[in-house]
Amino acid sequence: MNPGGASSTLSMMLGQRVRQFGEKLVRRRPLEPRDESEIPTPHLNSFDLVVFGVNRTLRVGVYILAGSVAVYVAGPGIIVSLLVAGFFSMLSGFYFAEFGARVPRSGSVYLYSYVTMGQLYAFITGWTLILHFILATAYLTRAWSYTFDSLIGNHISQKLEGTFSEHTPSFLAPYPDFVALALVLLMAGLVLLGVHDSALVSKVSAGINVLLLSFMILSGFIKGDLHNWQLTEQDYKLATSVSSDSYSLGPLGSGFVPFGFEGILRGAAMPFYSYFGLNAIITSGKETPNPQRSIPWSIGIIISICFLAYSGVSAALTLMVPYYQIHPYNPLPQAFHHVGWAPAGYFVAVVILCALFYSLLVVMLTMSRLICAMAEDGLLFRGLGQIYARRGTPIVAILVSAILSGITALLLEIFRVVELMSVGALFVYFLVTFSVLVLRYQPDQSFSNKEKVEEEIEMEPIVEGNPSPSVPEAGTSNPLKSLCNPISTTPTLKSGQIVYGCTFLLVLLLTILSLLLAQWPSHVFSGDPGFTAGAVLLLLLIAGITAIIWRQPQNPSPLPFRVPALPMLPVLSIFVNVYLMMQMYSVTWAQFGIWNIVGLAIYFGYGIRHSLE
Repeated sequence: MNPGGASSTLSMMLGQRVRQFGEKLVRRRPLEPRDESEIPTPHLNSFDLVVFGVNRTLRVGVYILAGSVAVYVAGPGIIVSLLVAGFFSMLSGFYFAEFGARVPRSGSVYLYSYVTMGQLYAFITGWTLILHFILATAYLTRAWSYTFDSLIGNHISQKLEGTFSEHTPSFLAPYPDFVALALVLLMAGLVLLGVHDSALVSKVSAGINVLLLSFMILSGFIKGDLHNWQLTEQDYKLATSVSSDSYSLGPLGSGFVPFGFEGILRGAAMPFYSYFGLNAIITSGKETPNPQRSIPWSIGIIISICFLAYSGVSAALTLMVPYYQIHPYNPLPQAFHHVGWAPAGYFVAVVILCALFYSLLVVMLTMSRLICAMAEDGLLFRGLGQIYARRGTPIVAILVSAILSGITALLLEIFRVVELMSVGALFVYFLVTFSVLVLRYQPDQSFSNKEKVEEEIEMEPIVEGNPSPSVPEAGTSNPLKSLCNPISTTPTLKSGQIVYGCTFLLVLLLTILSLLLAQWPSHVFSGDPGFTAGAVLLLLLIAGITAIIWRQPQNPSPLPFRVPALPMLPVLSIFVNVYLMMQMYSVTWAQFGIWNIVGLAIYFGYGIRHSLE
């Protein structure tokens, strides 16, 4: 037996296995062809799209978040934080629009990722979305619990305070919130029984939101004091001496931005999730007569309305109460008690309870559907897709999501929940932006099963007739020429691979730069030779790689909507998303890392072997 021949055969077998494994990771899900009757006809105008998007995006939960961000992170500067978050969320909305426009089917970001980017990418996207929905459920139930407790005189918190030891980790709540747990189980029961979101309930919820907004902003103008945006250390000491409700924040800042530019940026990272409903208008945007015009205009109007609403409430809150005296978890009702309008405080609390209840229903419905969809695709355990026959609801997915959300709501501190939820939202924004950037430079993709089979049949004789992969493509013998001056005016397999490689390298460099600017900003901007030179070198490399991507041919295929200014705009958005994620605490990153390790273990241990594709 020839040892060399055996070694060569073993190498070929190993190479084939590795190639098959890699192909499995990037295998895309084909779409089943639809009948003419299943294709939605354009019946919405831009106004309809704006109303739908505002109702999905304008979440009452952010009114609770405004308190903790104002107290601990940004002070009255939360208004600027919301402006930053709103602007870059609008850009992310444009990426969602093009991402959805590439797939001729209504669906979620998970489905679009599976169809365009491949299996592993779709799993990571879906797994991150599940985390986001679990945390959103926990956050909404804890917010509901705090508001309910304030209505009954804080008896629940006073009774349970001190249940945990003072030496417990900072990410755990001061006490187990059994009210939040009970609410999660109640909502799970309602979803199991087939309760769903209806158009009437949606409109009622929108009306409640508008009512609360209008009343809160008007009250801020009436009872607000501009001096609360110009507070000094003397005001802080006076408040501390006369009130036991003040929250010690260490060194007190002064003026409108008490925690400086760093506080503005950390404050911008946290409310990012509040604009997360923008992806809901992608599906509806396809049902307008002119998506190219309707989608971008609608996204801009929706973001503007939501920013005015969020900033209006935050301005009213910080004008009515000095930021260091705002209750971090029950800000709006307590603000009215602070200014002597106790009946208004009770009214606002009741309205918030109703609005939170509806938001919770929508989140739990969406989460159970996503888990069920991933289970049906085989990426999660098949049993999670089991349907309750009598009601047509995914019983196992609902129960599992309720258990995870209930434990999170019971034990975790609400501020840490918000941080982790914001990391998840920013990461999904990053994934979508990355997808839009690389897909614009790829050759045409086929989405249906039929087209996929035809492609394979056409390609088969070419592979058999020309088995040698060493023959270069025409005009690509010089690698540098391929990078800087590609011959073809349309994307090829090689130009698409160049963009993939450059984009991955770009993400790595942007992550290092974001880490430098987030962790050692004073060293970078004070002229420290090492840090400043490193930052300049990173910027030069980023500019060079961006130029290489810019030189590659874009796919000219028409889309209902295309993001302008590629690749510069996506590169800017990726940098902002990564930089804002770097503002989070290390504990938050550790929790996010553990969640993803568990997810990858499930995928490589089960999903990759049981997926339908």
